[in-house]
Amino acid sequence: MQGLMMHGALTLGAILDRAERITPGSAVVSRGSDRAVHRGTYGELAPRARRLAAGLRDLGVPADARVATLMWNQREHLEAYYGVPARGAVVHTLNPRLSPAELAHIADHAEDEAIIVDASLLEVLGAVRSRRDFRHVIVAGGDAPHGTIAYEDLLATEDPGAPPVAQDDELAAAVLCYTSGTTGNPKGVLYSHRSLVLHAMGLAMADSFAIGEADTVLPVVPMFHVNAWGLPFACPMTGAGLVLPGRFLDAQSLLELLTAERVTFTAGVPTVWLALLERLDEAPGTHDLSALRCMLVGGSAAPMGLIEAFERRHGLYVLQGWGMTEMCPVGSIGRLPVAMADAPAEDRLAYRARQGQPVPFVEIRARHEGGAVPWDGATMGELEVRGPTVASAYLGGEGADRFTDDGWFRTGDIVTIDPTGCIEITDREKDLIKSGGEWISSVALENALMAHPSVAEAAVIAVPDPRWQERPLACVVVRPGHAPTPEELRERLSADFPSWWLPDRVEFVDEIPRTATGKFKKSVLRDRFAGGGAP
Repeated sequence: MQGLMMHGALTLGAILDRAERITPGSAVVSRGSDRAVHRGTYGELAPRARRLAAGLRDLGVPADARVATLMWNQREHLEAYYGVPARGAVVHTLNPRLSPAELAHIADHAEDEAIIVDASLLEVLGAVRSRRDFRHVIVAGGDAPHGTIAYEDLLATEDPGAPPVAQDDELAAAVLCYTSGTTGNPKGVLYSHRSLVLHAMGLAMADSFAIGEADTVLPVVPMFHVNAWGLPFACPMTGAGLVLPGRFLDAQSLLELLTAERVTFTAGVPTVWLALLERLDEAPGTHDLSALRCMLVGGSAAPMGLIEAFERRHGLYVLQGWGMTEMCPVGSIGRLPVAMADAPAEDRLAYRARQGQPVPFVEIRARHEGGAVPWDGATMGELEVRGPTVASAYLGGEGADRFTDDGWFRTGDIVTIDPTGCIEITDREKDLIKSGGEWISSVALENALMAHPSVAEAAVIAVPDPRWQERPLACVVVRPGHAPTPEELRERLSADFPSWWLPDRVEFVDEIPRTATGKFKKSVLRDRFAGGGAP
């Protein structure tokens, strides 16, 4: 027997309709490439998104086509998030920080029909088009060169009240994102309308991001990186205001928007917040961030020292999240459980530095060679996940070995899981240091090093060792005006780790290489120091 309930398709169109009807006055603030701030509303966004859908239709872009975007966090990008799927097509976000060869490879693999590009990125697009062309090039935020189409002209082709393509299939593809390619070629993750809507609902829950109409949200995480972690969907769904910083992600520009727009929730990677912390420390009390209730850190593990410094020195709450492109992307959130409300401050801080419990509808387990790993908070294994917001395959069928026969996705993260389901990532499978048959967590060592007042950043890698197979080597970026010694850093680590965990070498470097999404690129460090073992 089935229930006697109506069926309403979970689509991005339903989110847009709600925003237009229920919270049409909620603000959409966007900073352009000329730094000018544009102010709009969801009531204005919805008809422009429909005009974009109609313009793509009139241009001959078929349903199911992939439409690429090469843009920053800007209003036209938000319109594309809804307008392209409203055409029945798939919006494919491209990362302008990738090389032209990488972008061309990804666009080829996706079979992109058209591309919407910000005028400030035309030079980047030119380098890509020398390797791979697009049938239609649409230019936003500036003049359209000969042979391209002006974005505003495209939107002028249809009455804003015209209905979009009917959207009643919640399982239809809506958005395409590619992985960072740290373990091989980037792989395409094709999100359905349903997965994105369920993900947005999960973000809005009180024990997740707790986003509501009273919020003003500034996604620092780029919209070309895993849909800005789902915030451009969660905010219109709830009526929360959006502040889009454009391409200006430096600390001063962000502080200007955070204060002027009275932002209540913001999200970005640790490097962004480290720079912001440094700016606040330079001039404490000069920026009014009293409206800011939460700073989300994701993309890579937040050092415990970062969480503590924001709270102790500036009264700002840092929340850690974890996820992957294959998960829409948020998979867990480090909210402090009620049972720990009265725990010692040190224990509460340590818990918040973990990756937290899975969000609703995400199942987790960990496994190693011996089978399932117990939830004891100590035994390490590879984290596997499944659920309606988790990919079941990659576009084109690559990477089939990442999916188990019984329907789980292998994340490649080595974790422990405690009895409450709290995840703590100890390493990536490829970064785990295996020394003398034992595992050493590079992440744990990195977090401890970055808690040292003299250390700005640290990455720990495995280097070959004739006796132990591998030994840890620490690459450290020192804060200006400080000069720690290797012995001093090792002594600091010895208080928390056994002697055989301690790095045999400490190399002081000017910077830690990063991927296009801001993560540590340890492969470069391994290539540089691969010849060194224990001295």
